[in-house]
Amino acid sequence: MDWFVYIIHCSDDSFYTGITTDPDRRFSQHACAKGAKYFRARQPLKIVYQESGHCRSSASKREIVIKKLSRNEKMQLMGAATNEA
Repeated sequence: MDWFVYIIHCSDDSFYTGITTDPDRRFSQHACAKGAKYFRARQPLKIVYQESGHCRSSASKREIVIKKLSRNEKMQLMGAATNEA
């Protein structure tokens, strides 16, 4: 199964990082306040970054790496992805 690592830009200008097999479904769950407690205090605005091609294990490991990045490093990651497209 193909797992994704994603970053969502939130209404308080923060970034949320997670993993899923279906980013659109997961975003809808977050938007309906079903899922992560993080979204009880803020609204998800849009998915601003995603990586595919992971197994669950590699997606979880990548999620941890991304969560440890500074805000500027996350923005550079998102910018690099935008420039590649």
